[in-house]
Amino acid sequence: MTTELRRLRNYIGGEFKDAADGRTTEVVNPATGEAYATAPLSGQADVDAAMAASAAAFPGWRDTTPAERQKALLKIADAFEARADELVAAESENTGKPLGLTASEELPPMVDQIRFFAGAARLLEGRSAGEYMDGMTSIVRREPVGVCAQVAPWNYPMMMAVWKFAPAIAAGNTVVLKPSDTTPASTVLMAEIIDSVLPKGVFNVVCGDRETGKAMVEHSTPAMASITGSVRAGMQVAESASKDVKRVHLELGGKAPVVVFEDADLAKAVEDIAVAGYFNAGQDCTAATRVLVHESIHDEFVAALAKAASDTKTGQPDDEDVLYGPLNNPNQLKQVAGFIERLPAHAKVEAGGHRVGEKGYFYAPTVVSGLKQDDEIIQNEVFGPVITVQSFTDEAQALEYANGVEFALASSVWTKNHGRAMRMSKNLDFGCVWINTHIPLVAEMPHGGFKKSGYGKDLSAYGFEDYTRIKHVMTSLDG
Repeated sequence: MTTELRRLRNYIGGEFKDAADGRTTEVVNPATGEAYATAPLSGQADVDAAMAASAAAFPGWRDTTPAERQKALLKIADAFEARADELVAAESENTGKPLGLTASEELPPMVDQIRFFAGAARLLEGRSAGEYMDGMTSIVRREPVGVCAQVAPWNYPMMMAVWKFAPAIAAGNTVVLKPSDTTPASTVLMAEIIDSVLPKGVFNVVCGDRETGKAMVEHSTPAMASITGSVRAGMQVAESASKDVKRVHLELGGKAPVVVFEDADLAKAVEDIAVAGYFNAGQDCTAATRVLVHESIHDEFVAALAKAASDTKTGQPDDEDVLYGPLNNPNQLKQVAGFIERLPAHAKVEAGGHRVGEKGYFYAPTVVSGLKQDDEIIQNEVFGPVITVQSFTDEAQALEYANGVEFALASSVWTKNHGRAMRMSKNLDFGCVWINTHIPLVAEMPHGGFKKSGYGKDLSAYGFEDYTRIKHVMTSLDG
């Protein structure tokens, strides 16, 4: 008997709609490899409709008071919390993530982040007025930018949607959001929940593929394009947006160095790095997947990390003992496996290095040692449960290796020497440096990188300000 697939729909102007031309794509649960839903494969007509709805809603939403926007976001946070089980189930079906960890590690921070931006909505202010020319008073207005075209990724579809819409809406903008074509379910559910809170057109969801996202970015209506995704996708967005000088907000790939000195607490470092490297199957641009270890403790560290990898479990979402689920799709599985298959002769697989089972897209927790700085797996983002280990001789070489990649999103330093930690945090060319920890995030602090990891900040007051523009108003005192 054939199981009927669930039907997901776009959310445009307060209404749920199929694609104008009726096209759909199948949505697959990566834990089973089987389709469970269909989603619209939206085209230009759908993008046009969403942009028109968003543009029509903008003047009214822009003119709401900060208190009104705060109240709306707090209602959304409360509604998400009340329907947490549904959101977690949708996200797990989207991604294959463990249900328990999604409920404990993703839903609470996500709700907290919405509440943070609800508070930030009431701090939308410019500098105080002043006289900088005789007979003239100047004031600075901070205003919303307008319609925002936003593209969210498949690794954290639910949380990244929040990172997109919450600051934009808090600042008085309206939003057209596209989830990844492989993970639209939780975003569509969010739209269903938000429907009872926001005015029609303030928040819109358009499902589709890369061409849908391209049509959104190239559309003449948005004042800003925001994407979390690959470097290649970010470069394409920046190029497309340049044609009509849109603002661009990019959070792209990462290759986080994890620098472990000889005086580090080895047991704690191994335990925390294994979790930060394998959580979400390593599908995290800040994942602790490129470890640099002082030569004096290299062998001991590698042995301990290989043991931690062998003790780490991947499996089905309802298994309470698993740390992570499958890779997101067959292409991602092929990419991760390809890095291991192409390893140079001097590399050694210390643990894992293979697919797990034939059902779903699971890959074993993997450790690779013996690598050189110019090896492919060191220079490029694997985005899977693979941790590489390199050896360094001194602080200068550690810094050279750490900074010697094109990515610059996140990093960490493990040492008991305060001066060394401060020197490293000063000289590491990354948007975030953790000391004796790796991967914690809080709503109050900015997240974003340098170099090919993109520009603009998520979270924090800095992320909020990215969705605003500055206007100078000067008035004559003689008028």
